[in-house]
Amino acid sequence: MTERFSFALNATDGKARTGVISTPRGDIRTPAFMPVGTAATVKAMMPESVRQTGADILLGNTYHLMLRPTAERIDRLGGLHKFMNWDRPILTDSGGFQVMSLAELRKLTEKGVTFKSHIDGSKHELTPERSMEIQKLLGSDIVMCFDECPALPADRDRIAESMRLSMRWAKRSRDAFGDRPGHALFGIQQGGLEKDFREESAEALKEVGFDGYAVGGLAVGEGQEGMFGCLDYAPDMLPVDKPRYLMGVGKPDDIVGAVKRGIDMMDCVLPSRSGRTGQVFTRHGVVNIKNARHQDDPRPLDEQCSCPACRDYSRAYLHHVFRSNEMISGMLLTWHNLHYFQEIMQGMRDAIAAGTFAVWEADFHAQRAQGDIEPI
Repeated sequence: MTERFSFALNATDGKARTGVISTPRGDIRTPAFMPVGTAATVKAMMPESVRQTGADILLGNTYHLMLRPTAERIDRLGGLHKFMNWDRPILTDSGGFQVMSLAELRKLTEKGVTFKSHIDGSKHELTPERSMEIQKLLGSDIVMCFDECPALPADRDRIAESMRLSMRWAKRSRDAFGDRPGHALFGIQQGGLEKDFREESAEALKEVGFDGYAVGGLAVGEGQEGMFGCLDYAPDMLPVDKPRYLMGVGKPDDIVGAVKRGIDMMDCVLPSRSGRTGQVFTRHGVVNIKNARHQDDPRPLDEQCSCPACRDYSRAYLHHVFRSNEMISGMLLTWHNLHYFQEIMQGMRDAIAAGTFAVWEADFHAQRAQGDIEPI
């Protein structure tokens, strides 16, 4: 087991890459999809079940955990890994995005952000230094710089101002993080859809020096075409020998398109949130289990899937428990969605290693274009 954080790039196919991130808590196979455990849990899933889907790493949320139960309490109880019974790597986001999107009465200054909790209205301050302190108390393996992320579309002046503030905060995050062997700090590239700002941001981050680099500020309203347009050049601006993380993405075709453009890591609440609302991702597209067409269907969601929802239960049963608001519905559908997302990642890793990514990608899109099986 390694004592330090490292990244080995094993193969490339076009811009697509496969490799391994090594941490003291275990290896992360890339490209990697990170299930989101916002409040120290992947909703509707046991940690061991998440691991069975193929996940090597989870994401925890600084903003939510600092408010409840507090980072200090988690630290007293042995750290986030012990607290949530997950002994493998954890990445924590910085809290910046949630402050901007969830907090009430927020005030942004050069120092940081003051805001009122969306839970109880209590007042808090989050700065680069405080974000690093919280993430250290949590004990996460990969720590994210504190940044600001404006929603798109936004004008160039607003994007430039935000990006440059985030770069100043990145330097302060690096200084506050210090030397923590076995733990990694990732910088976050900003700049909206403006190529010159993305370049300026990347150069500022490289000058500071980080263990990995995220492409931030996407999947915030610009649409897939805009996101892919940015990804056509943004990852190329970042160091080749460090992991590249696209934050908050996404749908299966978003993930495949991002890997095609050089991304190594992604996270999204979509598979778990969709599972709880009856939306199921399969190799033949999206299935809405709430629809009446499934109520007499004895077939599985996906005959080629080995997850418990597909292996042990019919569409008719899954439709019934969803309509009946039974908890097992969210459990089974979330398990399936996470399993499918991890199948996509393994398929891409194998294809990149074999030099057949273009063939795999064409087959992936062709199968999804077929749509769901015909109703009975």
